[in-house]
Amino acid sequence: MSFNEIVQTITTHALPVLLAITLHEAAHGLVAKLLGDNSAWAMGRVTLNPFVHIDPVGTIAMPLLLYIATAGHFLFGYAKPVPVDFSRLRHPKRDMVWVALAGPAANLLQAVIWAAVIYLLSGYGVEERFFLEMAQAGLLSNLVMFAFNLFPIPPMDGGRIMVGLLPMRLALGFARVERFGFFIVMGLVMLGIVNALWMLPIMTASTLSIQWLLQPLANYLQLPSP
Repeated sequence: MSFNEIVQTITTHALPVLLAITLHEAAHGLVAKLLGDNSAWAMGRVTLNPFVHIDPVGTIAMPLLLYIATAGHFLFGYAKPVPVDFSRLRHPKRDMVWVALAGPAANLLQAVIWAAVIYLLSGYGVEERFFLEMAQAGLLSNLVMFAFNLFPIPPMDGGRIMVGLLPMRLALGFARVERFGFFIVMGLVMLGIVNALWMLPIMTASTLSIQWLLQPLANYLQLPSP
């Protein structure tokens, strides 16, 4: 991969990826505050300022190194987790589900918006490659974050949702997986299991749902069926 290709990728991906991370984390903190825990709010983490969410290793160094090392075929990163004290939520077990779901929901909403931008650019004949690639990067990065964070093993958001939905006895046992969860998830990623059996089906279903949702816009713009 050439230096120019790397620079071009960083340029088109920087804004949508930062927005995806920022709104994901801020959504967790905002919903937590609405449900009784203001930990993230008090620490200034419910904000659109991306710099308070950036982890130097997880948000910058790791994704960049993985992108270069795998010629763009594998990309992974993370932001600083928003602090949430689940014991301070008004209904801790139930509200945990809503706090965990808020981050992926923010990504799905952004995916819809970026898809609408792609439709508008195409409908009005905008051929500027930079804007098209940025919108495509926004759609893809948010779909990836939506699907990946819903993986049902703690500390992923999907794991927290599972803990909140399971009966108390099962939830307590399942929650103990969290101390090893990151390593389990990374192992499954490296084996290709997460991508093949989780990411691709969810991203495909999400894409079809977004196309259905935006069909009236596509009809208005007289775009051909995808």
